[in-house]
Amino acid sequence: MPLSGELFWLTLTIVMTAVFWLPYGVNRSSVRGITRALGNPQPDDKPLDAWADRAMRAHRNAVENLVLFAPLVLIAALTETSPGLVAAMAQVYFWARAAHYVVYVIGVPVLRTVVFAVGWAAMIIIALAVLELV
Repeated sequence: MPLSGELFWLTLTIVMTAVFWLPYGVNRSSVRGITRALGNPQPDDKPLDAWADRAMRAHRNAVENLVLFAPLVLIAALTETSPGLVAAMAQVYFWARAAHYVVYVIGVPVLRTVVFAVGWAAMIIIALAVLELV
């Protein structure tokens, strides 16, 4: 069975979210050394670079939103809700989350809020489609 459009974009979103930790993981290793980076956090740990701290927060935000996005896409796929619309909104969500990560890491708060809102709106449109309100 071929992967539908919405499930393709969901899969890409999951993979993307799964690798968001890599940049701040590398920074943690370079700042604290491999041994301390692999150990449990300690009160006297050297702080991460500011961009890496933002990357960690962006990753956490992506995971928190994936918990909402993934079930919506799965419900839409299982119920065959507006496949074209849902696939398009899943693609919008993917690109919005990618942009959110980048602008969060480079530190552009206003743009971060805009791209977050675009992803959120795509998710709401999927929910409304599942509820047959659009």
